[in-house]
Amino acid sequence: MDLTYSTKHQKLQHEIRTFIEKYGHLSPRFGGGRKKPDEKDLHWQKLLLERGYFARTVPVEYGGFGAEPDVLETAIIANELSLAGVSPGLLNQGNLIVVPPMLELGTQEQCKEWVPRTLTGEIIWCIGNSEPGSGSDMANAQTKAVVEGDEFVINGQKIWTSSAHYADMMFLLCRTEPEAPKHKGLSYLMVPMTTKGIEVRPLVTMTERPEFNETFLTDVRVPTDQIVMQRGDGWKVAISSLKHERLMLGDPNKQLQRFQSILKLMRESEINGKRLIDHPAYRDRLAKLQAEVLAAKFHNMRLTSIENSGRESGVTGLVVKYFGTLLNHKLSALAVDILGEAGLPYDPHEVAEDDIQTTWQIDYMYDIGLIIGGGTSQIQKNIISERGLGMPKEKVPAK
Repeated sequence: MDLTYSTKHQKLQHEIRTFIEKYGHLSPRFGGGRKKPDEKDLHWQKLLLERGYFARTVPVEYGGFGAEPDVLETAIIANELSLAGVSPGLLNQGNLIVVPPMLELGTQEQCKEWVPRTLTGEIIWCIGNSEPGSGSDMANAQTKAVVEGDEFVINGQKIWTSSAHYADMMFLLCRTEPEAPKHKGLSYLMVPMTTKGIEVRPLVTMTERPEFNETFLTDVRVPTDQIVMQRGDGWKVAISSLKHERLMLGDPNKQLQRFQSILKLMRESEINGKRLIDHPAYRDRLAKLQAEVLAAKFHNMRLTSIENSGRESGVTGLVVKYFGTLLNHKLSALAVDILGEAGLPYDPHEVAEDDIQTTWQIDYMYDIGLIIGGGTSQIQKNIISERGLGMPKEKVPAK
């Protein structure tokens, strides 16, 4: 891969730096777990979308910038935003898990209706995949949707539905073909969270905040046209959705942001008059993590190249979630250690915009959960070994 910047790429780099110099002070703080976008988040998102620093290759008619795929452009944007310590935009479930399969598999009408408002943050999505009896085995979903007239009537329960307590829409996996084999009987529906019959019960996590939820659906009615692809095609949508969810959880742009924040913190913090960056133990930890962050960055560029060429990423994509979630936690752990005594007090309920300590603590606790989310690390290693490396499947214990 040729990483030399052409005149076009140098111009983009200068353009972004000029933008950051002029508008960087308007950026919201990055990190601190999931939260509903506020006015500052939405304004910043609008600025990024207008200039193509977010949704750069999404078609203009769907609210994006409409640029041709370019690996170096993607890398330059991510790198410059990270170096400046400004937010890369709304990296939420809607933009990273719902929009990609919608663009790939949805109709033009669906894309025009949902994608623009999702990109701007007007619509917030939650994902209705996991159930109490089908966590790792998502294809075993038992939430049912039956057709009555021109509506689906949905009954069932979802769990670990992140952001459901403030989401506007749910991307719901349900069983519409009960007689079909389990992988062929699924469908994805788009369900407004204000629909009668939906009950959301927040689950407080180790962050002491409601990050996840139980969601109960009782005779919930949605029009039959609110389906992605056709009845029974849900597993095709699920494969696309899961791929992007794992990429989101291991997002290298998040790691670049964190690394730059830690680097700044170590340069500005002192112990007995000596900067933390000058302490060998802390500097060695930072250097090791820098190597992992850069590996993740260049691996992501490889994946972008593969995607732009229309090929399947295979095992190359499978490692992102496993590697990335572990790296996220190691980065936040270093930040908490750097804070020393200031990293011990913890009250995550009211977090000020400039509250660096609490933000890192929330990330530290939140990241433990994401090592499990989207398929545990153990599940990920099984998938990598079996599907990626062709190793024999793990034997099922005799009943």
